[in-house]
Amino acid sequence: MKKLISWLAALVLAMGLGLIVPSSAGAAEPYCGIRWGSTPKYSRVYTSDVITNVRAGRHACFDRLVVDLRGGRVPGYNVKYTAVTEEGSGKAVPLRGAADLRIIVHAPAYKDGKATYLPKNRKELVDVTGYRTFRQVAWAGSFEGQTTIGLGVRARLPYRVFVLDGPGNRTRLVVDVAHRW
Repeated sequence: MKKLISWLAALVLAMGLGLIVPSSAGAAEPYCGIRWGSTPKYSRVYTSDVITNVRAGRHACFDRLVVDLRGGRVPGYNVKYTAVTEEGSGKAVPLRGAADLRIIVHAPAYKDGKATYLPKNRKELVDVTGYRTFRQVAWAGSFEGQTTIGLGVRARLPYRVFVLDGPGNRTRLVVDVAHRW
């Protein structure tokens, strides 16, 4: 018993001096270093800049959705996991996947009554076949200065939202959704 107590005392002293660091074998490192969460993200800014395109891309650790705008000012947004409804009517927008990510861009997709972005297929803005996280990108409309896009996701996964300036008088709203936690 004395040997055990002696050994424990030496261990505690070594840990206190930083000579021994407790094992973190039980703690998982974040996937690809990603420390994003799945809580709502927003910026309250509104702009009269207009949406001109929606596109997507695949990356090693996440799938990316990009909303292109013309005008050069930073758009605001409200992005969160919740049911997606059409602008104006409130009608449900069904999406493939186990989680719905509603993306509201505080910018219109029209100018002077004319569309600046008019999707060919409202249910499939971008072909995301083969993506690890994305299941569907759908149009929910543009009304009273804001535009809603529905993103069907494989599961409720961590995501981030940010704005990129340029090139020229363009800006891009970017939504990245991680492949896993």
